[in-house]
Amino acid sequence: MARAPKKTAPQTTAQRLDSIVKSARKIMRKDKGLNGDLDRLPVLTWIMFLKFLDDLERMHADEAELAGSKFDHAIEPPYRWRDWAADKDGITGPDLLTFITAEKTTLPDGSEGPGLFAYLRSLRGTNGGRDRRDVISTVFRGVTNRMESGYLLRDVINLINGIHFDSSEEMHTLGRLYETLLREMRDAAGDSGEFYTPRAVVRFMVERIDPRIGETVLDPACGTGGFLTEAFAHMALQADTVEKREQLQSGTLMGVEPKSLPFLLVQMNLLLHGLEAPEIDPGNALRFRLSEIGERERVNVILTNPPFGGEEEAGILSNFPDDRRTAETALLFLQLIMRRLKRKGQGRAAVVVPHGTLFGTGVAARIKADLLEKFNLHTIVRLPEGVFAPYTDIAANILFFDTTGPTGQIAYWEQPAPQGRRKYSKTAPLQSADLADLSAWWDARGDDPRAWLVDGQGLIERDAGGQVVAVNLDIKNPNAKGAEDHRIPSEIVEAAFAKEGEVLQLLGELRALVSQQAFA
Repeated sequence: MARAPKKTAPQTTAQRLDSIVKSARKIMRKDKGLNGDLDRLPVLTWIMFLKFLDDLERMHADEAELAGSKFDHAIEPPYRWRDWAADKDGITGPDLLTFITAEKTTLPDGSEGPGLFAYLRSLRGTNGGRDRRDVISTVFRGVTNRMESGYLLRDVINLINGIHFDSSEEMHTLGRLYETLLREMRDAAGDSGEFYTPRAVVRFMVERIDPRIGETVLDPACGTGGFLTEAFAHMALQADTVEKREQLQSGTLMGVEPKSLPFLLVQMNLLLHGLEAPEIDPGNALRFRLSEIGERERVNVILTNPPFGGEEEAGILSNFPDDRRTAETALLFLQLIMRRLKRKGQGRAAVVVPHGTLFGTGVAARIKADLLEKFNLHTIVRLPEGVFAPYTDIAANILFFDTTGPTGQIAYWEQPAPQGRRKYSKTAPLQSADLADLSAWWDARGDDPRAWLVDGQGLIERDAGGQVVAVNLDIKNPNAKGAEDHRIPSEIVEAAFAKEGEVLQLLGELRALVSQQAFA
C-alpha cells in the first residue's frame, strides 16, 4: 500500500501534548458537572478519541488516493471531527451540548438527525463483518458527557484540535498521553488492585511467549492494552504477506476490560498501533461458568497481569467449583486462564501473580496443585520490590506455563534489585536492559547464581486421605547469601559436625605450623 509522504517534523511534540492536556484539565476544573479526575479524564479521553479517529481516517484516505482506490469512512458527515469540532468559532454553548447528547437534534449542517453520541452508538460494520464502526459503537455505549458548560467544552475541543496525529511520528506522542492518564488513575487503580505493568516486563513476557501469526492471543484483564499492543507489534514483524497481514487483523488479538476509561484507552491504543478493529469485550472475564468454557473459547496464548487482591460478587464466585472459590481475584483469573488455554501442547501463558499466590494455602493450594498436575509450569521469574511502583511495592512473580504438562522441573530466576539500590521506584523504574541477563539465561538455562531448579511434583503435600493440604511455590534461592536451609534436622546436625571437624583440623594444622616457626 502506498503511503503519503512523511512530514519533515512532527506538528505535535511530546512537550506540546503535555501542555495541551494540562491546559484542558485546567479548563475542565471550572465545570460544575465534573468532580475530580475520575470525571475529567473520561471526557478528555473521548474527545481525543474522536480527534484521533479523524486524523487516522484522513491518513487512510490519503493513502487510498495515492493507491488509486476508494476509502470507506467509518464516520460520515456531519459527524466527523472536521465537520463540527475543527472550527474554533463553530457550534458552542447549549447548542454544542444538545448536538452531542440529544437523541434527535438540529445538526451543524442544518439538517435533522440523531445527536453525535446516538449516531456513534448506532454504527454497525458492513457486509456482516466486524470493522472500525463496531469498535466506535461499542466504545460510545459506555461514554457519557458530564460537562455542564458547552462553552467550556468548546474551549477544551479547541485545545485538542491543536493535536495532529497525521503522521506515524506524531502518533507516537500519544504514548505520553497514556502515561499522563495512568499517573492520574494511580490512586483509583490501586484501590481496586489493578497495577499497570511496566513496559520492560510486558516486552519480556511477549518475547518469551513468542506469539505467531495463525495463533490466537488473549488478555482477560487487558486494561489499556499493554500486552495486546506489544503482541501486535511482535506479530506484525512476521506479517510479510497480504494473507498474513489480513490474518493478523482479524480474530487474532482479543481482550476483556469492563471499566469504561481503560476500555476507551485500549481501543485508542490498538487503533494507534494499526489494529483496524480491536476485539475488546466490555464485560467481566469471570462472568462465565468455568465448566461451560469449551474448545471454541480456548486460545493459543494468554498474556496478562490480572487484578491483585480485589473481591468479586457472589454471582461471579458461583461460576467456580465449590472447593475452588476464593475472594482473591488473582486466583480466580488463574483458574480462568488454565481453562481457556488450548490443550495438547497448543496453549501457553505468561501471568503476573502477587507474591502471596506462591505460598497461599487452602483454596490457593488446590489451584496450584491443578496447575502442577495438569500443566507444565516450567519457569517462575521472581520480581523484586518496586517493579510496580508507584502503584504498589508488592513483590510479584511471572508464571510461565503451557499445556504440555504435567510439571516436571520448575526453573526459577530471581531478578535482583537494581545495583546500588534496595528496590525499583517510580523515578527509577525497571528497564529492558535490567532483564538482559534473564533473557540470555532463558534459552540456555545454564548455571547461574540467580537461577535454580525445583521438582514440581515434590511441592504438592497431601494428607493421609490424599487431599492436597499445601503447595508452596515460594522456594528461596539456595544460592543466595543467607538462604533458608530446607534440609531435615538430622542432615543439618551431621553437616554441622562435619564442618566443625574441618575447622578443628585446620586449627591443628595452624598450631603445628606456628610451633615449627617458633623453634626454627
